[in-house]
Amino acid sequence: MGVATLAAIVTGAGAAQAADAAAGKDVFKACMACHTTEQGKNKVGPSLHGVVGRQAAAVDGFRYSGPMKEKAAAGLTWTQENLDAYLKAPKEVVPGGTMAYAGLKDDAKRADLIAFLAEQK
Repeated sequence: MGVATLAAIVTGAGAAQAADAAAGKDVFKACMACHTTEQGKNKVGPSLHGVVGRQAAAVDGFRYSGPMKEKAAAGLTWTQENLDAYLKAPKEVVPGGTMAYAGLKDDAKRADLIAFLAEQK
């Protein structure tokens, strides 16, 4: 395979784009009505400070729904993959949960948002 062919494959339109945390900060603005990334500060939803890698329903002082507590007891951890699924369709991941959000269907925006949340530690 020639260098030009390899370069075309690597830079082609089908190549995955890296998530952009700065763009994710803009996406997060829609979340700010209910969430903050400030440690120790909860709003209607729990603080998302350090959410990536954290066990579900683990923020001290936040009152989680029964279904979220059940998912946490079953081992749900907010990996990037689990956050992606949850942000896409919250009611599918935690049926009966109280997050009043239909989901973020745009794959790139979800990836950007998760990249931003991963920096909040």
